[in-house]
Amino acid sequence: MRLKFTVILLLYSAGAWAQSKTGDFYQELGDPKPVEQESWNFLKPGTYVSFASADIRYDKRNAPAIFPLQTQWQTKAWKGEKVHTQFLVWATRNLQQISVEWSKLDDGKGHEIAAKNISANFVRYVMADGLNSEGGGCGIQPGHDSLLVEDVIDPVKSLDLTKNTTRPVWLSIKVPGSATQGVYSGYVKVKEGKNKYVAMLHYTVQVLNHQLPAPAQWKFHLDLWQNPYSVARWYGVKPWSGQHFAIMRPYMKMLADAGQKSITTTLIYDPWNSQTYDVYGSMIKWTKNRNGSWAYDYTVFDKWVTFMMSLGIDKFINCYSMIPWNLKFYYHDEALGKDTAIIAKPGTLAYDAHWRPMLTNFASHLKQKGWFAKTTIAMDERSMADMQKAIALIKSADKDFKISLAGNYHPEIEKDLVDYSVASNQVIDSATMLARKKAGFNTTYYTCCTEGHPNTFSFSAPAESAWLGWYAAYKEYDGYLRWAYNCWTKDALRDTRFGSWSSGDAYLVYPGLRTSIRFERLVEGIQDYEKINIVRSRFMKENRQDKLHQLQKILSGFDISEAKNKSAGDVLHASQNDLNNF
Repeated sequence: MRLKFTVILLLYSAGAWAQSKTGDFYQELGDPKPVEQESWNFLKPGTYVSFASADIRYDKRNAPAIFPLQTQWQTKAWKGEKVHTQFLVWATRNLQQISVEWSKLDDGKGHEIAAKNISANFVRYVMADGLNSEGGGCGIQPGHDSLLVEDVIDPVKSLDLTKNTTRPVWLSIKVPGSATQGVYSGYVKVKEGKNKYVAMLHYTVQVLNHQLPAPAQWKFHLDLWQNPYSVARWYGVKPWSGQHFAIMRPYMKMLADAGQKSITTTLIYDPWNSQTYDVYGSMIKWTKNRNGSWAYDYTVFDKWVTFMMSLGIDKFINCYSMIPWNLKFYYHDEALGKDTAIIAKPGTLAYDAHWRPMLTNFASHLKQKGWFAKTTIAMDERSMADMQKAIALIKSADKDFKISLAGNYHPEIEKDLVDYSVASNQVIDSATMLARKKAGFNTTYYTCCTEGHPNTFSFSAPAESAWLGWYAAYKEYDGYLRWAYNCWTKDALRDTRFGSWSSGDAYLVYPGLRTSIRFERLVEGIQDYEKINIVRSRFMKENRQDKLHQLQKILSGFDISEAKNKSAGDVLHASQNDLNNF
């Protein structure tokens, strides 16, 4: 009997996993936390629907404490801006096939925002963990503080609602750039089955007389590292096949629409020492010929770069890494008739002999393709001594090679790095920042598992993702870098825990072309960054020193040293309101 039950369970799990790959319905994991039954006992029997805060991840197992119900929502938006909130559905009985309908928005004067610019998608729950005992996201132990959190924004048409559970819905409105200034009204309806409507919510969007450019014109430098190997594994397709590229296109288009600027490429196999579920392969095939010379096949590299550029992601081609975490370099040896590897440290003769021919050949190839000026030889979190040795070798191969680093701030090598992303706790003096801007260099910051707050973990306060854009504006960074966009785990749709890092560290979007609360709020902060720059430029042009001072005072509320001591949502919304009132 036990064997039969185990077989049935395995078949069910495999089926649910396979369905999740095709973008169809999948079953969420169970909630490990106990139900607070009193939250349900307090309610009269029935179905409840209410607007709720987009800054809160509401429990699935408990009834939300929203009294009275919020049936109205108001917001402001620039032309071209995307705004959002969430509402909740909870009930004391089972609901079958709940779905959402929505109207167009109109201002009562003949102007409309079409229904196609609006979406209302269910938010699904994923397994998460938490921070370590020191308040950071590194060194997490398996099973640490497991909990179920809302994060996946799923475009599934309908879902069942089990009694005494809560289901969020993410409401998003993309205001067209051509919209007319005014107050637009609309509604959303929640329906059970085919014909039974259980609630209607009303909302208004005040479109302001300000214009946000299209994402392709955003100045914010977004650098979320991509992993094409995760896509190939998840969908079971051959890497770099036509089918692989077709599947990746909408994912990378979604990234481009967030303002992505950089292409993540690999020069070698496994540059990050297998720290992801799907190991990165090399986009360049290295072959040592029988006579000791080298040959390099750039077929995959060229396909990937061309593909990403076709989507408008074309500022930098970041090539990782001359200093991998294990200092191991793989290649095919014709004399041996097999793949092999060497281990070599920067500054050694073996390292120089391995890299110098490649760099010379690579520079020639890039110039032939017209990509040399966009390409950086990229490293991450490497020591200054190793960086200095690598930089010397790179420049000796071609003095015009560009170099990138994500890591700590080192004044000694800063001038060698055209693309420099520093950890959020690092300080770059204002004179250096100004000099880098004048030189046309790119300077961003990043968060990783180190920072407990603010961050983009699957359990992080949602407003923290938007907070990141404001911090970039406050510190006058050009943008933000994060590992990673889509390094999916084995069961990525249901379980965001992976390795020893806090859950969600490895990816911001989900399989099945599903976005997330974290990703949407990150884009919100990027939009705010663009708005800040537009407002600041206008005040400078008009010599409005009073307004510039007022803007800087608002930005000073985003000092990262205070992030864990303040509510990200409270600081964010007060600042957004002030920004919209300029």
